[in-house]
Amino acid sequence: MARAREVELDCEASFALAAARVVEVRAAEVFEHSAGVLDLDDVEPVHDMRVATRRLRAALEIFEPCFPRKRHRKTLRRVKALADALGERRDLDVEIELLGSLAGEVGGEPLAALVEDLRARQRQANDDLAPFVTAKRLKKLRRRLAKLAKAVKQ
Repeated sequence: MARAREVELDCEASFALAAARVVEVRAAEVFEHSAGVLDLDDVEPVHDMRVATRRLRAALEIFEPCFPRKRHRKTLRRVKALADALGERRDLDVEIELLGSLAGEVGGEPLAALVEDLRARQRQANDDLAPFVTAKRLKKLRRRLAKLAKAVKQ
């Protein structure tokens, strides 16, 4: 898993400027991990992006008082929707991995049908995730987050 960036803050800066900086850094992490997130053969990008969205969501919630209410609410709603879609896919990745390791211990035949069902659900969750990670949608979210951060810097 990729490490989170450290956020350098000026202890003399206002709480609002700290909020803007933290959101900028956490947002950048989300977009850094978006490449390859739909690859079913490599589950790490979806895991890393999910962790990044959870960190971003926490920052948005902690610093809520700093941001314009309506803009914050819309942005947070979009981040939550992305996180939920990533979570649905990630949960299935974890289940498949667990059953795969158990299959080696108890023999693969009894679990094969279950794993195949989970793989079908994983593909569906991936299809459900796909609209959230299109270049256009990620660009809009990036722009929305940048405007949110900019709003408190002025």
